[in-house]
Amino acid sequence: MFKIKDVADAAGVSTATVSRVLANKPHVRQEVKARVMKVVKKLNYRPNRVARSLRSQKSSIIGLIVSDIENPFFQQVGRAVEDAAHEQGYSVMLCNNDEDPDKERRYLHLIRDENLAGIILSPTRHTADNFSETAELNIPMVVIDRRVSDAEVDNIMIDNVQAAETITTHLIEHGYRRIGAIFGIGSTTGRERREGFVQALKAHDLQPSTDWVKYANPREDDGFDTTLKLLQLPDPPEAILTSNSLLAAGALRALRESKKTIPEEVAFASFDETTWAKLVLPALTVIKQPTYEIGRTATELLINRIQDPTRSTREVTLKSKLIIRQSCGCQK
Repeated sequence: MFKIKDVADAAGVSTATVSRVLANKPHVRQEVKARVMKVVKKLNYRPNRVARSLRSQKSSIIGLIVSDIENPFFQQVGRAVEDAAHEQGYSVMLCNNDEDPDKERRYLHLIRDENLAGIILSPTRHTADNFSETAELNIPMVVIDRRVSDAEVDNIMIDNVQAAETITTHLIEHGYRRIGAIFGIGSTTGRERREGFVQALKAHDLQPSTDWVKYANPREDDGFDTTLKLLQLPDPPEAILTSNSLLAAGALRALRESKKTIPEEVAFASFDETTWAKLVLPALTVIKQPTYEIGRTATELLINRIQDPTRSTREVTLKSKLIIRQSCGCQK
């Protein structure tokens, strides 16, 4: 990370002059101001607000950037992060990127500017696919839920391909052949779960139908609208799988409004165990992710990284669990 002295040296001025330019104070010649700002842009320099006033201060705050705070998955992860951080004397600043790369970038820069100790990040698809730029921020970081490319970084995830294959195989083995699926758009998670879904179908000599397999924004309303479209097909699926709990809530609402009996007319299964998944009738068959363990493990790895920046990176893959209930017409 460049310092104000680097800017001053490159522009051929004093650090005091750089400070006046950045603070937009008067009595700086336009030619000097332009030269300084050109260097600032070239170096991608951003002032460290904490360091400007308390250069010796070490932050005890970590940032948590998630895709959607309304998603129960991230609520449970956040609970674990806060618990584990508190035990180690850290506080947590929560940010919500809404799968928006620009919004995510602003939060990443804010965390760096405020000199936070580190970041736990569930990246947008754009960031996950182009992670080298984020890695250059040079902040202790742990990535959760999604695999990233082009960088060595601590990573916590589940095997999404295997989990999707497991729950799809469960549906197939109980007689369902026309299986529809709704996957979250804009994330590596959705792509990996679709891959596992397709693998299970092909392993049983079934071909995925573009009519029955959809991507949607991971929101309840999108799950509702997409499910209605599936149900209105001339040859609708006899079972539906959703890849997160928000899509599941929307799909369940669509099934009820369409007066479809579960599982007699349409079987239903989803990712994510929630408090309501076992309370609705019929209770839902789900893939239970180790959400609390994800948050706690990520926090422990991040604090270890803060304390020892040179240690080797780790990729931790945690196990999910298939919980069988009545929504697929069978229960253990």
